[in-house]
Amino acid sequence: MIAKRWADLSPAQQRLIVVGATVESVLKAVALADLARRPAAQVRGPKPVWALILTLANSLGAAPLIYWFYGRRKTT
Repeated sequence: MIAKRWADLSPAQQRLIVVGATVESVLKAVALADLARRPAAQVRGPKPVWALILTLANSLGAAPLIYWFYGRRKTT
């Protein structure tokens, strides 16, 4: 299988890639901002590990969603 270059992709494929990258970037930025503001007691697991996962994992949005649904403790 030969990898395509950007110029070889159709305009629709290029738009899909740009939109997907933008959505993932926004999700990561919001999750990292929340992680920075949230006290450590309200995070499941070490905050530095979550920051590393959120920053380095190329996850198609899965890492931020896992943080939002699993990594944060419910506040009472």
